[in-house]
Amino acid sequence: MSARARKPWRRVRHRLARIGQTGLRDHTLLIEAAIGLAIARAAVLSVPFPRIARRLGGFMTPHVAAEKAQAALPNAEQKEIARKVGWAVTVAARNVPFKAVCLPQAMTAHQMLQKRGIFSVIHFGTAPGADLSLDAHAWLDAGEVQVTGYPVAPEFTEIACIA
Repeated sequence: MSARARKPWRRVRHRLARIGQTGLRDHTLLIEAAIGLAIARAAVLSVPFPRIARRLGGFMTPHVAAEKAQAALPNAEQKEIARKVGWAVTVAARNVPFKAVCLPQAMTAHQMLQKRGIFSVIHFGTAPGADLSLDAHAWLDAGEVQVTGYPVAPEFTEIACIA
């Protein structure tokens, strides 16, 4: 086997060794995040988005979402869980064999937090793109914890939320 052919396997071995350094809870979170990303990606590709939005909680204006988030601020333990979920989704998204962009990441983290009784908000924004198109982005927060999709570029204008 040539050195070039061995290089990808070195990366895989390195990643497995790093995962081996994490605890059982982190492993479980990573597996849950990877499965959630696969389900979210499949849903985005095959289910009409309004139906996905209803399943996640329903659309609302950014103002209403901010009021709801203020009423459901997480405590210290919930903030730590939100940070861990964000870490797991981000790490899993970098390592799954498909493209897990901002929307599946936000959907997955939202579901994981919802399962743990932590209120979170998915934010949707648009920005002018090249050739008269629009760029879109989704990001998730739980109170003041930035879970996925951060930092948000300043050119994005928030247009809707799901909570």
